[in-house]
Amino acid sequence: MSKDGSIYSVLILNKSGGLIYNRDFIPGNKFVANDYVILTGVFYGMYTISARYSPVEGSDGIQTLETEDFKLQALQTQTGMFFLLTADLRYPGLPEKLQSIYELYSDYVLKNPFYEMEQPIRCKKFDVLLSNLLF
Repeated sequence: MSKDGSIYSVLILNKSGGLIYNRDFIPGNKFVANDYVILTGVFYGMYTISARYSPVEGSDGIQTLETEDFKLQALQTQTGMFFLLTADLRYPGLPEKLQSIYELYSDYVLKNPFYEMEQPIRCKKFDVLLSNLLF
């Protein structure tokens, strides 16, 4: 691990909160697909509740969730999609990384003529460029 920490995973949710992409970057990860569905479902619910019932007018809801071991950073797009990163606490610039991932998604997934909106993402070019961006 570098002195700045590591990215553990990238998750993308459609506007309904469904998991359409997940990719792990740590070897030996104990999570299975269902664990990610549970994690994203809980986060999506907490985000929605915090945005709806915040005492601050116009609140964007939860954007960062931090534990003693890792951080989960979220970006919600104008279309309602969520981009999530889990990373070591020391990893710098997570909001900027999420914005860059969103730009890759826009350029290489949305412009792919074979991609169907709201469906799981299976785009090799996106995978390769995502790895290049993060490492």
